[in-house]
Amino acid sequence: MSILGKARNTVRVLNGIIRHPMNRNRKMGALAGYIRWQIGIRLLGSPIVYEWLPGVRAVVRREDIGMNKNIYHGLHDVNDMAYLLHVTTPQDLFADVGANVGSYTLLACGARGARGYCFEPVPSTYVRLLDNLAINSLQSRVIPMNIGLSDSDGELHFTAHQDTINHVAAAGRAEGNGSTISVPVRSLDSVFSPEQPTIMKIDVEGFEMKVIEGAGKVLSNPNLHSVFMELNGLGSRYGFDDREIVKKMLDYGFQTYEYEPFSRTLRSLNGAINTYENTLFIRNAGEMKERIASAPHISIASTEI
Repeated sequence: MSILGKARNTVRVLNGIIRHPMNRNRKMGALAGYIRWQIGIRLLGSPIVYEWLPGVRAVVRREDIGMNKNIYHGLHDVNDMAYLLHVTTPQDLFADVGANVGSYTLLACGARGARGYCFEPVPSTYVRLLDNLAINSLQSRVIPMNIGLSDSDGELHFTAHQDTINHVAAAGRAEGNGSTISVPVRSLDSVFSPEQPTIMKIDVEGFEMKVIEGAGKVLSNPNLHSVFMELNGLGSRYGFDDREIVKKMLDYGFQTYEYEPFSRTLRSLNGAINTYENTLFIRNAGEMKERIASAPHISIASTEI
């Protein structure tokens, strides 16, 4: 990247820090924290073990885009991550589909004590995921799997050098500068038998349709109360339409919502897609509201959630 490109990227990062809801009452402190982090990771080198939440640590490298954003903001995906913190209990089984280095798994299983499965297809990222499980002693409660998810068992090619946006290589498109890797894939229904998840995050960069097509039993399970899903139009590269995904989820008995964490408010989207963040699909919203109301507060980067 050119010097000008790096400067523009830094400006974007700083603007994001200032505007982030978690930093609304601590803008200068957040900027100072960003400067300290940038100096520290250069002087000490990476990786660095960072206490992200009380009792939850992360092994952070300079190239870990998502975890670096969590350091800058406290919770990068604040609405989704706060919802996960507010509704998850030790009785839940969390499925993290497209785990990357495991930030959502650390929240559900590290901070809230749930059991979990996490799926990361790219071997180099999977190793970093294992580091985060180990540093938090989660091996007894979390089952990591170095596989992708699809509608059936087999193999698919994935990009491998795009960090948080690695994805299934689309047919007829140049992906990852032509460099892809072959990864075993399974369906969620074949993984979860007979045990079933109760809360799930699916972030697979446009391949969501194939994942849910292989999850009929999982999605039919009445105990599955919440599903986060990234629906931002990327499915078009595989010929999928996000509206069809929403229709399938509605047919399974879910409704679409967005969450405002500071007031702890769930707002129905009446079947619409959340175009700014993950779309939150909830079954039994009344029960989730009760969990939210009774969830303990937690202080993250000097901001209480």
